[in-house]
Amino acid sequence: MKKTFILMALATLIFSCGQKKKEGVAVDLSNKGVGPIKAVAFGEVINTEMASKGEEMFKAICSACHMANQRMIGPALSGIYERRSPEWVMNMIINPGVMIQEDPSAKALFKEYNDVNMLNQNLNEDEVRALAEYLRTL
Repeated sequence: MKKTFILMALATLIFSCGQKKKEGVAVDLSNKGVGPIKAVAFGEVINTEMASKGEEMFKAICSACHMANQRMIGPALSGIYERRSPEWVMNMIINPGVMIQEDPSAKALFKEYNDVNMLNQNLNEDEVRALAEYLRTL
């Protein structure tokens, strides 16, 4: 019995250590955020040309703080559209300062990530749309 208990405790410990930490912010896919992006229509298939441009920008601009499957300075971005609407994501990229001040989810993420501001990269809507398309591939 003692061996069984120890094995179960060990299995629980190993399993829990392997789990990814999830954002502590509630999922709200109806939240579009604060900013100019009011609607985004993703195609049924990923636009590979657009995603490729987005990947280049991601590597040059975003990868200092974000990875696909690991938290860094900012949240992991794999599966982002399961947690945030495309509009919210694009508004956060275009308008991070205002989002952190006015959007409840952005405020919560700001607190969760030790009050680290996401920098405004001054990207236009087409560039941000390419980034959004790339994020679909993660």
